[in-house]
Amino acid sequence: MTSYVVPIIFVIVLTVSLFKKKDPYSHFIDGSRSAVNLMTEVFPFLMTIMLCVRLFRATGVSEAVSQFIAPVFEFFGFPTQCTELILLRPLSGAGSLAILDDIYTTCGTDTFVGRCASVIYGSSETVFYVSAIYMSQSKTKNLRYALPVALIASFIGSAVGCLLLRYLPR
Repeated sequence: MTSYVVPIIFVIVLTVSLFKKKDPYSHFIDGSRSAVNLMTEVFPFLMTIMLCVRLFRATGVSEAVSQFIAPVFEFFGFPTQCTELILLRPLSGAGSLAILDDIYTTCGTDTFVGRCASVIYGSSETVFYVSAIYMSQSKTKNLRYALPVALIASFIGSAVGCLLLRYLPR
């Protein structure tokens, strides 16, 4: 069924453009041109975020900071095994997915740690990635309140989720 989605959309767009007597080819070319322009504007921001995440993990800083901060997160109800996931999730979806996989492998998926890691991954967002994309397009240079509020909201969502997991019946 899903293999038919793209052809159906293509046929619908082609039909609508012919019905409105528009040239679908020139509109496609214009759309492709604007997509390439968008890509060239966004790419430096994405590359910077990806490079920072790779350096953060490759140098061992991620693990060292996680071990240092683990007692603070444990106070808020997070398992210590999820500390690195909490730190990396705002930076990288792929990096945090790798950590989530490590947690599943070492702790299991049906344990409290595995379920809490799932909640953290699902209830938080790659804040820096999303803000890099949105702010690069809106030409916003002052992120004074946007980043702290997004990070706090992400943390609160994860904390409440883990708290509910602890006290709700299985």
